[in-house]
Amino acid sequence: MTTKETCIDRFDAMLNERGVTRRRFLEFCGAIAVSLGLSEAMAPAVHEALAEGVIGKTEGNLAPVIWLELASCTGCTESLASAETPDVATIVLELISLNYAETLSAGAGFSLEAAKEETIEAGGYIVVIEGALMEGWDGNALKIANEKGTDIVRHAAHNAVAIVCAGSCAVDGGWQAALPNPGGAIGIQAFLEKSKADGSFTWALADGKQDIPPIINVPTCPSNPEHIIAVLVDVLLVGKLPALNELNMPSLIFNQYIHDNCPRRGHFENGEFVYQFGSVEESKGYCLYPMGCKGPQTKSNCPIVRWNRRVSWCVEAGAPCAGCANANPTKQGFNWVDLNTPFLKRFKNLMIGDIPIQPMTIGIGLTGLVAAALVVHAVGMKVTGRTKGGADFEAERAWDTKHPAEAIGPAAVSAEQAKANGKPQTLTEEVAERSEAAAAEEEESKSEATEPPAEENAKGGDE
Repeated sequence: MTTKETCIDRFDAMLNERGVTRRRFLEFCGAIAVSLGLSEAMAPAVHEALAEGVIGKTEGNLAPVIWLELASCTGCTESLASAETPDVATIVLELISLNYAETLSAGAGFSLEAAKEETIEAGGYIVVIEGALMEGWDGNALKIANEKGTDIVRHAAHNAVAIVCAGSCAVDGGWQAALPNPGGAIGIQAFLEKSKADGSFTWALADGKQDIPPIINVPTCPSNPEHIIAVLVDVLLVGKLPALNELNMPSLIFNQYIHDNCPRRGHFENGEFVYQFGSVEESKGYCLYPMGCKGPQTKSNCPIVRWNRRVSWCVEAGAPCAGCANANPTKQGFNWVDLNTPFLKRFKNLMIGDIPIQPMTIGIGLTGLVAAALVVHAVGMKVTGRTKGGADFEAERAWDTKHPAEAIGPAAVSAEQAKANGKPQTLTEEVAERSEAAAAEEEESKSEATEPPAEENAKGGDE
């Protein structure tokens, strides 16, 4: 009988044979714990779970995995496989049976497709899907081994233990689903849910289940190797699904905004920003928010886990966050690329039909339109003579003339003067008198302007 201590000893011996020390593996377990949102102090517990799971698998069969490569750049595969050798992540992956992977498998052609088919029939496997699914032209936009991608995904999903969507393209269609999306790219979750709803999912589900297998969405572009390994460790070696949020993403990985853990957060609070690349502000490492950084609206633990064995990540390398973890599998046509482009602009594009327009462009256009309307109005007023002599104003406010006791200004002064002089003149009468005087004065000035000078009159009389 294999005890817990025996499992750990045998597992450590396997690692030593591959050139990995116990200390180095515990560091790796700490990274897995952090990826799962746990403390690094949980590294021994992860080590123990891995040891029991791996030794249990080697005594029977290795945990089977099918890796489907759909419409993608293979960036997620390369992200996972580009580590140095021997790498702890590679060691763990060697302890699962990667039965099918177009990019990594040594086999090809009929033998590789046969291995996939045998794995599906046996069941108990996990499907890792990289890239978007193409529905265009009745599924013919993407074909592998003369089989439609849509049929491949349905077939591989029906008998699986779980489905892992690796990278944002598999989660919401990603780059392939960006406008205008001629190939009909779609995320895996949305496709399978739609297939189940419209009856096109005709394969019998494993164990007589009514729902498609659990879907685990692991976004970012490309997917972070530690995120993928953490999920595989949970599902295959530890034997449980990670806690998922409402978007079926591991909630312990995608539960905090990047902005909350960003090393440049202090500059944001101090109002210290970069407004142009190559500037003094950039050299000082100021906040990249005005340069289009999407960290305040993107949830991921990128600042904690980072990339390339925690060497760096996007913002630390000097680039604004592009928001690639914003993938949303529940809103088709609302993928992370269309949501966040242009990446170096503060505002996303607004869609007017199929035309993307920046809000600033709309604002400038409306401002110009209003300014032009005011200029046209002013010119029209001038041409029609409506501005000559200024606008007409009443001599006194109507309210003041009706309420002299409460009036202020000239009306009140006139009322007080009338009272002081003992004149029984009402305010209305005084206003009328003043209006008549003003009219007479204006008439006199007009007559003076029309009469010829006195010298001209005298000259005309001599003649």
